[in-house]
Amino acid sequence: MRERLDRDYFEGLYAGSRDPWNFETSDYERRKYARTLEALGGRRFRRALEVGSSIGVFTAMLAPFCDELLAVDTSERAVAEAKKRLSGFEHVRVERRTLPEETPDGPFDLIVVSEVLYYLPRDTMLETLRRLENTLDSGGLLLVVHWRKETKTYPLQGDEVHELLVGNTRLVRMESFTEAEYRLDLLEKPA
Repeated sequence: MRERLDRDYFEGLYAGSRDPWNFETSDYERRKYARTLEALGGRRFRRALEVGSSIGVFTAMLAPFCDELLAVDTSERAVAEAKKRLSGFEHVRVERRTLPEETPDGPFDLIVVSEVLYYLPRDTMLETLRRLENTLDSGGLLLVVHWRKETKTYPLQGDEVHELLVGNTRLVRMESFTEAEYRLDLLEKPA
């Protein structure tokens, strides 16, 4: 089993580049962001959580749909960049947190987890899922998106994360969308 990619791994990536995954310029990211927002159907959310916000590119796109948005990332460098980007959004907070250990208190009516869970070994990923489920409000949505290309670097692969998610959750899958590059699942917590 591959080990968890920890905070030091991500701090190293951000030390080498302010935007190590090219969130600001990538066509892949633009397409994924548009599809992620589309899955939310233009709804308004009272209190939302974005896990793995990085430098806040998607956070800025999500913010107009939320009354309150908490964006978290494990990297202090990424959090500093996101805070700069989001300084004009008074209803958005950005914090450095590592999940599952530092899962924020809910309830949230939306949780977005994009390209994060495959950095965790299976048991840690399932513990993260349990904690996120517990912070989700009744009728709340969990939107999970992951890259599908195989890599030997990560403990889990994107499709593996989604299969584990679907097979180990008490949430109801509302939508599933698979493209060559990524998979998106939208789940709802029963009322």
